Amino acid sequence: MQCTENHVTSDSDYYIYTPSTQAQALFFYPLITGYFHYQPGYSIRRSSFNSFLLMYIRKGSCEIETGDRTYQAHRGQVVMLDCYAPHAYSTDTGWDAEWLHFDGQQARDYFNVILADGNPVITLQDTCRLERYLHKIYLQFKERLSTKEALLNNYIVNILTELLISRDAERSVNVSAGIIEDIIAYISEHMTDELSLEELAGQASLSPFYFSRLFKKETGFSPHGYVIATRVNTAKYLLKSSDETIKNICFSTGFTSESSFCTTFKKVTGSTPSEYRISLQKDNHN
Repeated sequence: MQCTENHVTSDSDYYIYTPSTQAQALFFYPLITGYFHYQPGYSIRRSSFNSFLLMYIRKGSCEIETGDRTYQAHRGQVVMLDCYAPHAYSTDTGWDAEWLHFDGQQARDYFNVILADGNPVITLQDTCRLERYLHKIYLQFKERLSTKEALLNNYIVNILTELLISRDAERSVNVSAGIIEDIIAYISEHMTDELSLEELAGQASLSPFYFSRLFKKETGFSPHGYVIATRVNTAKYLLKSSDETIKNICFSTGFTSESSFCTTFKKVTGSTPSEYRISLQKDNHN
C-alpha cells in the first residue's frame, strides 16, 4: 500500500498482515512492515499501537521518545520500541527506514531482555544478518509471495537473536558475563566437590559478597541455588537414562548423604528420587 502520511514520500510503501489464530498462539508474527522515506519535519506521537516495533535506519537520523527520555538514532542503527507504551519519533533532517511492527507470546520477554538498560537504540557490529531477515519479511508482502507463518516466525527469531547477541556483547564489556560463564563451567566440571560460596568466589577472584551479587544478576540464581539446580537436573537425567542406584546417583551428583539428596530432590521437583523414577517408568508403559 502506498503511504499518504505527511512528510513521507509517495514512493514509500507498507503492508498489513492479519496472522492466523495458530500463529498468534505459537509464533512471532508480523503485523505491518514497510519501507519509508521520511522527510524533514516528520513527527508522530502515539499513546499506544499494540505491537513492538523494529526499525533499521538506512539513511539519515531521527529522534526517539520513550519512557520520558529522548534518544538519537542514526544510519546503521536499530530502534526497538514497545508501542504498547507511549512513544514518539521525529526528524528535522529526514531519514530512510525499513521497519516491522510485530508481536507474539514471547515478544515482551525478548523485549525486556534486549532492552534491559532501557535504551531503544542498538548498534550492531555487523548488520548484515538483521538487514537480510528484515528485508525478507518486507519482500514477502511486497512481492505477494505465499505466506508461510512458520518461516516468518523464523525470520523474526533470527532478528531478535542478533539483537540479543549484540546486547550481550555490550554488557560483557563489564567483564561480568565472561566471569560467570567460567564459573558455570567450573560447577559442571566439579559437581562432586563441596562448591562453597567462598570456593566459587575464589575461582572468580572476587569477594564472596560481590561474587554472589554478580552471579545472581547474570543467572537469576544464587551461587548455592545454581549448584543445587545443576545437581538435581543431573540426577533427573541419570534417573531417567540409567539403572544406577539412588545411592550411586546421590554421591555422583555431589550430595553428601541419601537423606539430604532425597529431601532436596523432593523440594525441587515435588517427588522423591524413587517416586520420580517410578513415574517415568509408568509414562513409558502408557
